[in-house]
Amino acid sequence: AIQPGILVLINLPMRTGSATSLSSAIVNQRLQELVKLFRERTDKVKEKLTDPDITSDDESPATSPAKPAPAPAPVPPPGGEPEGDKSAGDEHYCEMLCCKFKCRPWLYHLKNYQFPSSIDPFTNLMYVLWLFFVVMAWNWNCWLIPVRWAFPYQTPSNIHCWLFMDYLCDLIYLLDILVFQTRLQFVRGGDIITDKKAMKEHYLQSERFKMDVVCLLPLDFLYFKVGVNPLLRFPRCLKVSWSLQNQAEHQLQQVVIRTTAYLLYCLHVNSCLYYWASDYEGLGSTTWVYDGEGNSYIRCYYWAVKTLITIGGLPDPKTLFEIVFQLLNYFTGVFAFSVMIGQMRDVVGAATAGQTYYRSCMDSTIKYMNFYRIPKPVQNRVKMWYEYTWHSQGMLDELELLVQLPDKMRLDIAIDVNYNIVSKVALFQGCDRQMIFDMLKRLRSVVYLPSDYVCKKGEIGREMYIIQAGQVQVLGGPDGKTVLVTLKAGSVFGEISLLAAGGGNRRTANVVAHGFANLFILDKKDLNEILVHYPESQKLLRKKARKMLNTNNKPRDEKAPGDPLIIRPKVDTPKLFQAALAASGRMGHKGPLAQLRWRLKEMQAAQVSVGRIAIWVCFVRCQVTAPLHWLQRLSVVKVRHATLLVLRELQ
Repeated sequence: AIQPGILVLINLPMRTGSATSLSSAIVNQRLQELVKLFRERTDKVKEKLTDPDITSDDESPATSPAKPAPAPAPVPPPGGEPEGDKSAGDEHYCEMLCCKFKCRPWLYHLKNYQFPSSIDPFTNLMYVLWLFFVVMAWNWNCWLIPVRWAFPYQTPSNIHCWLFMDYLCDLIYLLDILVFQTRLQFVRGGDIITDKKAMKEHYLQSERFKMDVVCLLPLDFLYFKVGVNPLLRFPRCLKVSWSLQNQAEHQLQQVVIRTTAYLLYCLHVNSCLYYWASDYEGLGSTTWVYDGEGNSYIRCYYWAVKTLITIGGLPDPKTLFEIVFQLLNYFTGVFAFSVMIGQMRDVVGAATAGQTYYRSCMDSTIKYMNFYRIPKPVQNRVKMWYEYTWHSQGMLDELELLVQLPDKMRLDIAIDVNYNIVSKVALFQGCDRQMIFDMLKRLRSVVYLPSDYVCKKGEIGREMYIIQAGQVQVLGGPDGKTVLVTLKAGSVFGEISLLAAGGGNRRTANVVAHGFANLFILDKKDLNEILVHYPESQKLLRKKARKMLNTNNKPRDEKAPGDPLIIRPKVDTPKLFQAALAASGRMGHKGPLAQLRWRLKEMQAAQVSVGRIAIWVCFVRCQVTAPLHWLQRLSVVKVRHATLLVLRELQ
């Protein structure tokens, strides 16, 4: 009988409350934002007063951008042509069928191209391409001058083609001297000289200029007296010994290819000499000389290979000239191949020096473990570590390679490899940039095998770990084997242990490598040595470490069982906001704060009526078995005026 009446009483104030809440939704939201800002500001000021080491986090206001100057009025073009039509016409430079293109023709780029005043011989791409043409011209002279001299390939019918290619190569040599060599940069006293006059004087005073002039000696004028003899162009082959060989070594670095080219050229020259000797003795005159059948160059080259490599199976020389020629061939072949074999041995030894060092270290370690009778499982893991480290890094210790470089180069390499990862660590954000650079040089790489413990729970933490490759698993739970989280490449852990003190630097969980993992490690000692020179960063790091430790050690708020809160406590109104409302009361009912105060009173009255009815219903349903004890619990919710009204009604 009581319940329908109670529902009617509840619905009446609820309608009033809903209408009031709808009208004040925007005001309530703005109030919450204002209170939040006041609290944040108060916390910052309080924290700054309690800890004087904290620097202000407020950024200096950015200067307002200057207003751009108004553009001058466009000058009308002569002839009365509209500006819009002219710009539209200039946008399109090429028209083909029904399509228009905005690209300029290649002839325009060629006309407007400006040749550089100085050229870096090691990094300038244009100079490298030019060297390709110079090398082609040099190869033309080196390989075809002996062929044209010995073999009957140069005839009066094709002499104009040979001369055209010869003089084209001479033109390339001449342009190289006048245009490129006089613009090459050089180093003097540690400075890179780019002055045009100084570069020209440096080239004219060098030995390279003298040899370039010798290469272009005009011995071709002797053609009018002795005929077109290709041997007169032999000085053209001297250019590579001064400039091109060094450039090719810097650009290619292929010693094996260069050595093979030397071998092929020796065989080429020997085949030309053999045909000349056969022609001197008479083709087919003896069994030793070339008989004139088949392709002359291929057959002479085959003979040169068998002679220089001393394979055997050659016909015996008959005349004195043939015997002397064969002896010289044998001596030349032995000398040339001994030199080339020595070079190949050095090349192979240099290429496999790292592999040899790796094998020697592994053999020494295995010998040590066998001497002390280390168990086989441990030996197998050591071997696995050697093999994986070598195959993944190409070396056993990166520091051995980087220690030979200057500090600037080591820093550049460390920035490219590790800066993107370290800069994302929350502990180091806001620190001095140079401090982070110094820290990057102290990182060392360590490889962990599958199921290796990176760190164990309870041990003292002295390192921070950055995952470069692979994955690690954080274990926990009652048995210590439950996977809590899996960290992948780019993740960081253990950073709090670098600055924690007083027992706060103990590991809180086990971390195990899941598969092969390559980690970068920063030692606590190295970080302390760096922070000596950066006191501001040291204060900031200590502050962040304290915050992170307090966050990790903060106990979670647990609600007591059997003590539910019927009505949640209201948040206290900030004192500053109360003062603002009091001031608005003195001013009367004018202004936005006065209107806000009036709306708050309406909301408070609606909440009091709703709370009174709710408490009354609860008393009726519970048959008011223990009203005094229940009211004492509700006093926490700050509804004392509502409870007094309910007591009066119950009495």
